[in-house]
Amino acid sequence: MGLSLAVLLARQNDVTAVDVIPERIDQINRGTSPIADTEIETALASGSLHLTATMDVESAYRDAEFVIVAVPTNYDPDKKYFDTSIVEGVIRQVLSVNDDAVIIIKSTIPVGFTRSMQEKFGCDRILFSPEFLREGRALYDNYYPSRIVVGVNAKEGPIFEKAQEFALLLKSAAKQEDVPVLVMGTTEAEAVKLFANTYLAMRVSFFNELDTYAESKGLNAQEIISGVSLDPRVGTHYNNPSFGYGGYCLPKDAKQMLANFEGVPQELMGAIVRANPTREAFITEQIMKKLENATPKVVGVYRLTMKSNSDNFRESAVQRIIKRLQEKGVEVCIYEPTVKENEFAGVPVEKDFSTFAEKCGVIIANRYESQLDAVRDKLYTRDLFRRD
Repeated sequence: MGLSLAVLLARQNDVTAVDVIPERIDQINRGTSPIADTEIETALASGSLHLTATMDVESAYRDAEFVIVAVPTNYDPDKKYFDTSIVEGVIRQVLSVNDDAVIIIKSTIPVGFTRSMQEKFGCDRILFSPEFLREGRALYDNYYPSRIVVGVNAKEGPIFEKAQEFALLLKSAAKQEDVPVLVMGTTEAEAVKLFANTYLAMRVSFFNELDTYAESKGLNAQEIISGVSLDPRVGTHYNNPSFGYGGYCLPKDAKQMLANFEGVPQELMGAIVRANPTREAFITEQIMKKLENATPKVVGVYRLTMKSNSDNFRESAVQRIIKRLQEKGVEVCIYEPTVKENEFAGVPVEKDFSTFAEKCGVIIANRYESQLDAVRDKLYTRDLFRRD
């Protein structure tokens, strides 16, 4: 998210990217991308951006008009709250160096967090602007945004004008015309992000449970989904079954949304959070059934990533499937060419696909790739709308 925004805005503005990892700084300054995103790679390689990267926070913040905070906020299941300590730390750093900068939080945060920071630091120049980016397509989604949302706790005056100015920066840098812009309260903007991602988690869960039903009853899930999705009120997006929703945002955002509902009547939010482990338990049982007649009794995991052409392992459903299989005493082997080590979380990693295929009696894949054509007899996947 942070790099995609830096690249987007550096097309027309002077931008300094701040990171804590020297290798990333060096890559950006050399015009190469530290993440897998075709649009970002192309933009950095063009040499046309007004972008520099640094670890020197003071020099980066001192003369900045806007400081965008795009740092991780992992969900703490014990506290039922995002870990916002890094966000707060960045805000404190900025204010200690620059009294005039407008701080825009882009990290996903609990509802009410921005207002609490304004009160804590006595500063109304802390705003919130949610991002709606797909992993691996972040810059593209900034070029062609569905909407731009900026949260500010003022209806007029200098800070309201700054909020509008920031929205205009994003809009003018986009390649899409007529992008809807919404300026609202910070708390409402925070809720927009959490409700949007929780809805997407709900949609994934709906089609996963449709698939669970079809597989349990011996029905053709693909035919059912196609018939349902062609209703324009439903649509054909986010309808391909998987082992469960995962990635950077959906699992933690759905849990945070549920936590924010404390004291508010609800049934659906809790069901969305519970749907994932239910789906994973069903998938695990289906794998165990296939393993009964397989030789050798080893389950091979084809890729840890969430989707094809991705380098993101974070919160991937297949990792939770691996844990469930291990709890049942099943031997597991992983094929993941992006992992440099010989094991991942204690599970052996095989770099050669042919060797991997020979070792495994069952091979599971959250998303299908043509490389799996040769092992279809061993394969278990619920990727129904794959391109063979």
